[in-house]
Amino acid sequence: MTPKVELHLHLEGAAPPAFIRGLARERHIDISGIFDEHGNYAFRDFPHFLKVYEAATSCLRTPEDYGRLTLAVLEQSAAAGVIYCETFLSPDFCGGGDVQAWKDYLAAIREAAGQAERREGIALRGIVTPIRHFGPGRAKNVALCAAETVGDWIVGFGLGGNENAGEPRDFRWSFDAAREAGLRLTCHAGEWRGPESVRAAIRDLGVERIGHGVRAIEDLALVDELAERGIVLEVCPGSNIALGLYPGWRRHPIHALRERGVKVTVSTDDPPFFRTDMRREYERLAEAFDWDEGVFAAIARTSIDAAFCDDDTRGRIVKRLEAARA
Repeated sequence: MTPKVELHLHLEGAAPPAFIRGLARERHIDISGIFDEHGNYAFRDFPHFLKVYEAATSCLRTPEDYGRLTLAVLEQSAAAGVIYCETFLSPDFCGGGDVQAWKDYLAAIREAAGQAERREGIALRGIVTPIRHFGPGRAKNVALCAAETVGDWIVGFGLGGNENAGEPRDFRWSFDAAREAGLRLTCHAGEWRGPESVRAAIRDLGVERIGHGVRAIEDLALVDELAERGIVLEVCPGSNIALGLYPGWRRHPIHALRERGVKVTVSTDDPPFFRTDMRREYERLAEAFDWDEGVFAAIARTSIDAAFCDDDTRGRIVKRLEAARA
């Protein structure tokens, strides 16, 4: 199996439905309305998806829950061939924004990640992420939590949630604080808003990666700028298609972006919501664009080069990618 590197994964969004149903039973929480008749997550559109996401996340209430979740998610990722992954984590969900509570949650996540690495051979690192529609005020608190825990495991800072809430510049204080703390920066943009959203994230927040970013294709001058500046796109094709952004795989712009020299990577976003995993993403891209093992090897190398991890970790992953290629 081709070894894979994933840069855009929401930990709560990767929770298997059965795992969340089990927690709901333990806690006597009725969230039956978020599943379809087959037990899968069910949502109508992106705003409803966010509500279902937050309802599922409401079942995760202790550090131990997050430890169990981390193990479950990494087992699934490793089974799909992922050897390195970066996941978005929000202190808003992990301790309500309290620094000490966040540290307790983070300790449980890190312990579970260490177990998974020893058992499954998959390395995980964290990107602290405020929720855009929770507002800039709460984002400042999240940035302080990030600054308190920056290191070899918490390596990045991002911005998730509803792209239609506010503007990137509203979160400048939080990104400046994260940058000063030594964190590397990414931001969701160019998914539900057009090319100007991508420009604003780069201009106002100084990010080096963009989560999604696919609507840059609507402005070829911006596409060329991304290529020239080496801005990396964390592309999640299955997510974009499941949410109705594009009607099918052959209509997705990832191939066109890559052809114009943009550094694209492949991720799953919230895989059980979109009934995907990294193996399926690779298979569907191969079918749609005739991508071969050489293309996927190049994308994996682009991904690890763009990863926020330390050089020692990067070197270990590069060796595994090169060994598989050989």
